[in-house]
Amino acid sequence: MTVPFPPVEPPPGEWALARLRPTEDEDLVAAGADLAPGTLLAAYRAGLFPMGLGDHGARPIGWWSPEPRGVLVPADFRESRSLRKARSRFEVRVDTAFTDVMRLCADPEREGRWITDEIVTAYTEMHRLGWAHSVETWLDDRLVGGLYGIAVGGLFAGESMFHLERDASKVALAALVDLVRADGDERRIIDVQWRTGHLERLGVVEWPRRRYLEALAGALGAPDLRFG
Repeated sequence: MTVPFPPVEPPPGEWALARLRPTEDEDLVAAGADLAPGTLLAAYRAGLFPMGLGDHGARPIGWWSPEPRGVLVPADFRESRSLRKARSRFEVRVDTAFTDVMRLCADPEREGRWITDEIVTAYTEMHRLGWAHSVETWLDDRLVGGLYGIAVGGLFAGESMFHLERDASKVALAALVDLVRADGDERRIIDVQWRTGHLERLGVVEWPRRRYLEALAGALGAPDLRFG
């Protein structure tokens, strides 16, 4: 059984993309194309994100739409007493060390690493254009944790996170949730791609692909998130 996807409207001449025929339980839905800003924006608006199919994320680029999808509804974030206490240990900053966050997420010692130099360059350009953002945790003026992702309308599409100190990435996620739910707009969602046991304990749930795409359409109609 094939699953319908919303049409992707690529910038003229930019995409060379092979559409696959995904079944209802496959996550990989297309391959090829480039990482130009217009390509990335069109993809996220269609519910896709890139991750290379070669070793450690090398080309060719795969375009993914997980079935099911890991989603954090901001109002459902679970902040434990220990996490509330941990918040006081760290300073939170936004968009002050974007590329450094990416580089630390891309640490070659990390299991399952997939962030290539090409990905770092592409998302750093998205950051320069105002579409990609980092939420960082600092301790004694040292970057010790953080996350980055793409913000479009009411969607924050989380890409990766890291920590060098215990709870540093959790505090960054808690700070992101504060930003996303600041105006109370219930259309806003945080996409985490796949649910893990760690993220589940923080309130991440799994949605069928169709439900995610329906929620995405609503989120894209919300005002852009404010990171300033």
